[in-house]
Amino acid sequence: MTFMDLQNGSDIRGIAIATADEEVTLTEEAVAAVASGLHHWLASKGTGPFRVAVGRDSRLSGEALQQALMTQLQAEGIDVIDCGLATTPAMFMSTQFPDFACDAGVMLTASHLPYYFNGIKVFSREGGAEKADIQYILSHSQPQPKDELGTYQQKDLITPYAEDLVAKIRQGMGTTEAHPLSGLKIIVDAGNGAGGFFAEKVLLPLGADTNGSQFLEPDGHFPNHIPNPDNQEAMKSITDAVLREQADLGIIFDTDVDRSAVVTKSGAPLNRNNMIAVLSKIVLAEHPSTKIVTNSPTSDHLKRFIESLGGQQVRYISGYRNVINKAIALNNAGEDAQLAIETSGHAAFKENYFLDDGAYVIAKILMILPELQAQDTSLEDLIATLKQPLETQELRFKINTPEYQRYGRQVIADFGAFNQEGWVIDPENEEGIRVKVAEPYGKGWFLLRMSLHEPLLVLQIENDVAGYLPAIAQKVGDFFNQYPAIDQSQLRSFLSE
Repeated sequence: MTFMDLQNGSDIRGIAIATADEEVTLTEEAVAAVASGLHHWLASKGTGPFRVAVGRDSRLSGEALQQALMTQLQAEGIDVIDCGLATTPAMFMSTQFPDFACDAGVMLTASHLPYYFNGIKVFSREGGAEKADIQYILSHSQPQPKDELGTYQQKDLITPYAEDLVAKIRQGMGTTEAHPLSGLKIIVDAGNGAGGFFAEKVLLPLGADTNGSQFLEPDGHFPNHIPNPDNQEAMKSITDAVLREQADLGIIFDTDVDRSAVVTKSGAPLNRNNMIAVLSKIVLAEHPSTKIVTNSPTSDHLKRFIESLGGQQVRYISGYRNVINKAIALNNAGEDAQLAIETSGHAAFKENYFLDDGAYVIAKILMILPELQAQDTSLEDLIATLKQPLETQELRFKINTPEYQRYGRQVIADFGAFNQEGWVIDPENEEGIRVKVAEPYGKGWFLLRMSLHEPLLVLQIENDVAGYLPAIAQKVGDFFNQYPAIDQSQLRSFLSE
């Protein structure tokens, strides 16, 4: 195990608490090495002295790892601002708010992963660290101690971050009214992560009734459900709460608040394709004909919905940094792209630094709520013309070989020659292989791609006709039979149901 093994795309992640099955990999020593690497990285971008803000989510290992990071930064002469419990988007804003003016913001989080994980996300004033930046940080871990320690101060970041959101919501509503959400009951499910502040510091000042909000207290055991808007149990929890409390809206965040979803008054969840559709509708009303960049496993119905509004969907490679960077590249090339969003709930707006910010997603929705109320309409009405697939299925196939990346890519390449009646390869795809299906396999599509971080092939199927998912999955399994390293146990379990 080396420091380089802690890289997870544009993040750093590891085991921070030992379990019966897992040994600790993200140690205090490793975190101190990351602090040294961060110093080298900052020095490669400019001259000091440097100021760094450090925050954490509610994980049990957070305080100790945060302290190790800050201690090493101070030992290398870097001034440190301890933000305590914070959110990932707030840590980026520590580089933008004049009262903080930090050269970097560092967040200790492992998003929705189990309690024994932790990790590190890094921001500069230009935005989130890229994969190459994390490689640089982890490979330049030599300490640079200084005779004089950097300064240390504790500073509340969440309050000014929340106040900034409140101001932006009022501006987006076009109102100076003190309580524009008065008369609306809006509840929050923070999943015992870092998002509980939203009820007290954003919704209450805007006049909303937040009674019935749940799991706002930070608890790194995550005792109630996984804090993940892409998780069925989590979404059921907020849906049940909305119906029980007769709320006008339910909001759910992941652990570090870079993702979110909502539930409408009727109990309809707005996540995945539905959330993309709602935000696309809002953005296209403000920026007609703009491009919406998404990850690849989105519905064909979503593409048609966006086009019906005058926009254009750009499907791109999975991974929130990938879709954000694609949108930035389009803008740099003179093509307007206002929104980058994944089905998992990661969403970034051009108007908001292309920052991956779950709270800002909710802010955009809150901006239109009073107008919807006045028109006696709802969020669901915004996407009433978005057709829903009749059946969906996701299957994961473990690749049992150390060279799983090469093996998986070869399987996908070979699959391109696997011809079946009613199957046509979709050329508008940049990840894996996407196939449109028609009779005798119903009407829909499937996508076969590599998992972003795990040794897996992922098969996602949608169909508008009932009963065809098993036949499609079986044909894919028949193709996989010639590849002994592919574990088809999940497929067998699905077909036996």
